Amino acid sequence: MFVIEQRDPLSYRRDTRQSTIRLIVLFAVLGMLMSMGLVALFGQPGMSNFRWNLLGVLLALMLTVILVRQVFWQQPWMGSAAYGWQLKRCMLRITNCQHQLKAGVTAQHPAAMKLQRFYHLGLSEMYRLDGNQEALDTLAADKLAHEQALHELGLPVDLYQLDPAWLHEVQQIKAPR
Repeated sequence: MFVIEQRDPLSYRRDTRQSTIRLIVLFAVLGMLMSMGLVALFGQPGMSNFRWNLLGVLLALMLTVILVRQVFWQQPWMGSAAYGWQLKRCMLRITNCQHQLKAGVTAQHPAAMKLQRFYHLGLSEMYRLDGNQEALDTLAADKLAHEQALHELGLPVDLYQLDPAWLHEVQQIKAPR
């Protein structure tokens, strides 16, 4: 279950930049070492060793992905990048059912109303962390109008934790064609 956190945008961007640089350096070093190793083992002098170099880069990419998912993802220095990825992935899951979500909000379906609020809060946090003030300003009116609708229906507005049941209920709504 994903929870929206209030993180400092400057620290978030600094941390994600540093973790990205670390991973790029790791990938580059692994790519060079694996390519050189494969060429040394299987390459032929005077022949094109492109396939061994390419294979080395592809193996380095696979190893980097495995290391990120299995080892680095839980490390403190990857915390901001992991949080940002999870936030964006969560927003994408909601975006994928926008037709049903809009239909549910129009019908004032409680799960859809809550999911829309979570979506607005998540987008706001994503835009704030990315420093996208223009998108924040564009979202503000819809966010405020939806918050007022929640108040009128007696539904909570502090919805910083995604309930998977909301998503499931919204996905069952028939969107108009």
